[in-house]
Amino acid sequence: MDKTAIKNFAIESRRKLIAAIKLQMKVLGITEEQISDKLETSTSEIEYYVDDRNPITGSNIVKRQKLVVELHEREKATDYETAYNELVEEVAYTWFNRLIAIRFMEVNGYLPSRIRVLSSSSGRNEPDIMLRSEADLVPYLGAFSNEEQAIMVHASETEATVDMDAKYRMLFIKQANALNANLPHLFEKTNDYAELLFTPNYHDGIIQHLINDIDEADFDVTRGGQVEIIGWLYQYYNTEPKEVAFKKRKYAETDIPAVTQLFTPDWIVKYMVENSLGRYWIDVLHARNDSRSEVEIAQAYHWQYYMPESQQNEQVSLKAQKELTEVKLEDITLVDAAMGSGHVLVYAFDVFLQLYESEGYSKRDATENIIQYNLYGFDIDTRAFQLSYFALSMKAREYNRRFLTLELSPNVFDILEYTDLSVQDFEDLITTDQQSSDITRLLNAFHDGNSYGSLIHFTDPIDFLEIESIIDTKPGEHQLSFESIELEEKKHKLKEIITVSKLLCRKYTVGVMNPPYMGSGKMNDVLSKYVKRHFTAGKADLFAAFMERLRMFVSANGYYAMITQHAWMFLSSFEKLRQSLTQDTLINMAHLGTRAFEEIGGEVVQSTAFVLKNQNLTEYVGTYERLIDFNSQDRKETAYLAAVRDQTVDYLYRTNQANFKKIPGSPIAYWANKNILSEFQIGTNITDVAFVGLGMRTGDNKRFLRLWHEINCELFDPNSKSADITFKAVKWVPYNKGGNFRKWYGNKEYVVNWKNDGQEIKANTKRVYPQLGNNLGWKITNEPYYFKEGLTWTFISSSKFGVRFSPQGSIFDVAGSSLFTTNHKDLLYLEALLNSKAAYYILQLQNPTLNFQVINIKNIPVKYYNESKIVSIVEKLNRLSSLDWDDFENSWDFKVHPLLSHIADDNLSIWYYSVVLTNRGAKNVPIFRLLGVK
Repeated sequence: MDKTAIKNFAIESRRKLIAAIKLQMKVLGITEEQISDKLETSTSEIEYYVDDRNPITGSNIVKRQKLVVELHEREKATDYETAYNELVEEVAYTWFNRLIAIRFMEVNGYLPSRIRVLSSSSGRNEPDIMLRSEADLVPYLGAFSNEEQAIMVHASETEATVDMDAKYRMLFIKQANALNANLPHLFEKTNDYAELLFTPNYHDGIIQHLINDIDEADFDVTRGGQVEIIGWLYQYYNTEPKEVAFKKRKYAETDIPAVTQLFTPDWIVKYMVENSLGRYWIDVLHARNDSRSEVEIAQAYHWQYYMPESQQNEQVSLKAQKELTEVKLEDITLVDAAMGSGHVLVYAFDVFLQLYESEGYSKRDATENIIQYNLYGFDIDTRAFQLSYFALSMKAREYNRRFLTLELSPNVFDILEYTDLSVQDFEDLITTDQQSSDITRLLNAFHDGNSYGSLIHFTDPIDFLEIESIIDTKPGEHQLSFESIELEEKKHKLKEIITVSKLLCRKYTVGVMNPPYMGSGKMNDVLSKYVKRHFTAGKADLFAAFMERLRMFVSANGYYAMITQHAWMFLSSFEKLRQSLTQDTLINMAHLGTRAFEEIGGEVVQSTAFVLKNQNLTEYVGTYERLIDFNSQDRKETAYLAAVRDQTVDYLYRTNQANFKKIPGSPIAYWANKNILSEFQIGTNITDVAFVGLGMRTGDNKRFLRLWHEINCELFDPNSKSADITFKAVKWVPYNKGGNFRKWYGNKEYVVNWKNDGQEIKANTKRVYPQLGNNLGWKITNEPYYFKEGLTWTFISSSKFGVRFSPQGSIFDVAGSSLFTTNHKDLLYLEALLNSKAAYYILQLQNPTLNFQVINIKNIPVKYYNESKIVSIVEKLNRLSSLDWDDFENSWDFKVHPLLSHIADDNLSIWYYSVVLTNRGAKNVPIFRLLGVK
């Protein structure tokens, strides 16, 4: 699969579709700025809006009228420009989805007519559908209207390009509408205005690129093609909207699908499904007294990614075993609560098919059962819903030739929002307070359904039968009126809400998902408030909220599997989430680290995939694959498969999750050795002998910070010794602000305006750079420790950690968090500890992310031995590091370059200095300082 070609096609197709739709709208007199009135030259049969060269005739007049009505209707909820752009985007992705679907169906022979619509089976320029007569097409496309017949005849007579394009456009739309009978949720009965705005042709443009740029084998299931290509096309189609949204301070509701959509690598999907659904089925077979080992069963089903568990002291409870013996395949359900384009559901379909066949079902009967009973999915993006629906339908069609003619639809759902409904709409039908309360709760939840998605849940049960009794009432014929028709439409919408709500409230055997990632700072206010109210343990990120929500979906003794960012394993902001997960059992984890997704470059996003059982098995020993050192997606997969085959590899760990509680903060530090765990329990905590804290935040660094060589030396006191100094002439004082990795001493580069004890900073009320989202303002933290000697370190680092001794006289920053003791020797002893490999190992246990937080330093255990000797060594190291720092001009204590200090004065010359300066640019230091002149 050439993903570069697929990406280029998807991005360019979106651009071209949008441009073509806007051009067509312009011809209709509709632009981003306004809707024009028709020109005076118009008649009742011909309308002009731009000039007399672009007439609108026949049914197109009505279609334009409906387009205008639709724009005005959308404008009520926003503004005209937004309504215009949203409609253009919607029409573009609707036709893009349909093009991809028709291409997949024609390649695999799934079109009811078996007639190719986009390409030629014999290599001609014209698609096969263009060569068929009306009589050939009527059985599949339906009868042709007089207007459509005229188009067919005229094209045959002239064979002119414009007439052939008109014929092709008519046939394509007719085919799309005909597919409504087979795939109604993808090929919905097209809005008239959508037909008016779509102008395909087969000889150039998008269709030709689809045929020529993307290998047909990528669609052909008989040649290794998969519906997986649909997911890649969906992700790449969103590339530019995602890039635009990422630049925003907060994401709007309409941005959420683009910024959170990330296609899951195929092997990760298989890992999650096989180790959750597959593991549950193995539990069932063992409960039925199947004598085969889990490895033998997994091999029988060809589950390459199934990781065998370690030898256990405790097995599943007898009650759970008894329940499992009664499980039927139709009872096993799997849900993906943020399904995207359906990748997880498609692979789960394959696994379910294996299970059914092993139980003696035919492929045809198994397919119907899987679609009807086993698979469920939700999403907030209509595009994703359409593609998941299509992908599952194509899977079913692959194994059941009659599937597209059955009245059977995949259980996947688009979670919509209903802003036009209120409980008052149904007040004439409501007979009890309970009905009123339940309807109010439903409507409140789905008012912002496009923000909440499957996070929607109800803490108290809803009596759906009572509400359904309301909406099932039908008006009598004598009651028909505009109001009654409007009420029936609202009852239909309420029924849609009830259908989805009932599924959101039910329990599933297995949950599998790649949840959306979105930090709390990026959430819009509506979503942020909802998450904070309902998912307090996971409120720091949307993926963590979905970790809580997926657990709610899963029944007792079921499994749930996810791939998320790995921050929840370590950061203090997720500690409550980690504690809540102790109610379940962590079965397996593939700790991926960076580069798990080839679409995300760099070293920023770090991921982990894991499987939990909704049962607390206190003695269970989980299995963990540490794949963070394998630096590509392919290498991680290869390493994982090697661990499946050989569980003695050195990156496979086994531990009981109770061990995590022995480390402060309970990080998921599965690789911690027993000696370190013991030290956490018996060692002295660092906070018993030291204060560790964050420093100051100025709120406007551009205004209040300088590099030391940028300021007037007369206003700078690099030797300030205490906070008791009254700063009058002195304005700038040393400021520890992190910097590059360096141990023992150094990085003393910045100064801060602390005149009159920071009077200007404290008086600053400016809101800084709100468009960048860093509107934090100033915060003076731990001021009593300013100017004291201490240790400081860099808050953010790519791979290393080191602390530096800071003599009296400095203030410290958030990025240069610091540690202080009342005893100088204690300070130096802790400096040795924190610069040791042991300390770095312990920090990595707590938090192997890029941030060395204060809480992580506080949690390091201290064990005293050889104190005097260690303090003496540290003193020497500090002195040497200080000399090294002062040897160069970035130090304010720089006197003379080390290369000059051993040259006799009579051999020196200004020329020689200039040579040295060329090699070691002392650009910020006057020449007399290089010469050591006082």
